Amino acid sequence: MKIVVSIGGSVLIENTDPERVDAFASVLKEIAPNNRIFVVVGGGETARKYISIGRALGANEAICDRIGIDVTRLNAYLLILALRGAAYPEVLRTYQDALVAEREKKIVVMGGVSPGYTTDAVSAILAEYVGADLLINATSVDGVYSSDPKVNPESKRYEEMTAGELVEIVIRTKLDAGSTSVIDPVGAKVIERSGIKTIVLDGREPSNILRAFRGEKIGTVILKG
Repeated sequence: MKIVVSIGGSVLIENTDPERVDAFASVLKEIAPNNRIFVVVGGGETARKYISIGRALGANEAICDRIGIDVTRLNAYLLILALRGAAYPEVLRTYQDALVAEREKKIVVMGGVSPGYTTDAVSAILAEYVGADLLINATSVDGVYSSDPKVNPESKRYEEMTAGELVEIVIRTKLDAGSTSVIDPVGAKVIERSGIKTIVLDGREPSNILRAFRGEKIGTVILKG
């Protein structure tokens, strides 16, 4: 089984705690036997801080995106260190390289790829590119909501939805550098066109990734349609 796991930078590097990175690595290593695992790591709050400084210094959004991409790759390298010999030893920068690295039968880790979209989109494109069976998005909320639950406490959480419904919810999201949408519009459209089963879950508890892999009911399941 091929699985792509998208891990938000804020849930991976929470409070700069190395034990947290180790916890994610342990979960991924438990899934890895008899499966091919690809991981995409986001930039999180660290990226947003650097992007904010870049904007203040006059950087445009494309340059701010590049700043964020560099941070995602630093975060990805920390995960590689935690995975030790279980991971391919370099942060991959292209989808083609990820497909080649898969032959090593190691966990493949990426960060951002290019300006204009977030690592949510990278993980969706990667899942499509490598022919993944499942995409898991481990983020800082426990699923997809009808609106931002941090802003609207009355928003509805979906246990299951179609990819088309996901697109309708996120299409209004601005694609500024450092965007915090649960899944960005580019990622949602790729999920829609590819039909890859996707689970959006609370990544603040690393073991939730393992629960999703085992088929337990968790987060929001996004199905073709």
